[in-house]
Amino acid sequence: MHRVLKIEWDAVAGILAAVVAIMLHFLHVIDTEVLSVITLVLIAAMFLRLLRSEHGQRRIAAGLDRGERLLGQLARNTKPPDVLVIGPRELRRASTGFARDAAGEMVWFNVCLSMFERQALFDALLLPAIENPSVTAINFVLDKRQQPQWERDVWPKVVDCNGTEKVSAPKWTSLDEDVSFILADIPAAGTAECLLSFWGEPFMARHVGRDVPRYIFHVTGHSELIERLAELDREHRLSG
Repeated sequence: MHRVLKIEWDAVAGILAAVVAIMLHFLHVIDTEVLSVITLVLIAAMFLRLLRSEHGQRRIAAGLDRGERLLGQLARNTKPPDVLVIGPRELRRASTGFARDAAGEMVWFNVCLSMFERQALFDALLLPAIENPSVTAINFVLDKRQQPQWERDVWPKVVDCNGTEKVSAPKWTSLDEDVSFILADIPAAGTAECLLSFWGEPFMARHVGRDVPRYIFHVTGHSELIERLAELDREHRLSG
């Protein structure tokens, strides 16, 4: 059916008319003058068809040009999001992927160490960063009240990993901040990015005496928030 619709019927009709006219001329049904008139009519019809085809092509080209300009304008005016919200179902996958994609120095600021109590969570969240050859240093900035948890639940697991030497002793300080983040360079993005979370509901959930992240925010590199978080890390590392 599509092939039939694509047939240019005006051209077929012109060809048939020419063939019939020539046959009638050979049969002496029509004379030469009539054949000449038919020929001129067919030439004129073909010329008009050519003009119509060129006009259609110009309209198509103009439409494509307008479409390209519109797409370019939309691309220039569309700003990628500064922050992406990651829900409970994607938390582990996103955190593991971030650790594997990171490079250079990673900063773990005010993170809840209770999430490393279980070996499975340690293996999903911190181990990929320790074993990532592109990560050269892992620095923790933690509230000093978490020091017993570090010595009991985290450090014994760290020393069993390949790459233990890149994990520095935490910077212990007094942190009253509700903010928690993991900051690192992401080569694929060409800039630093971070995973940001907040203590308390609704961002953290309480499970058997420990706080577990429920929602985190992936802050992309073009966000102004990245520089502010880096300043917050420097302030606390230089304090005391």
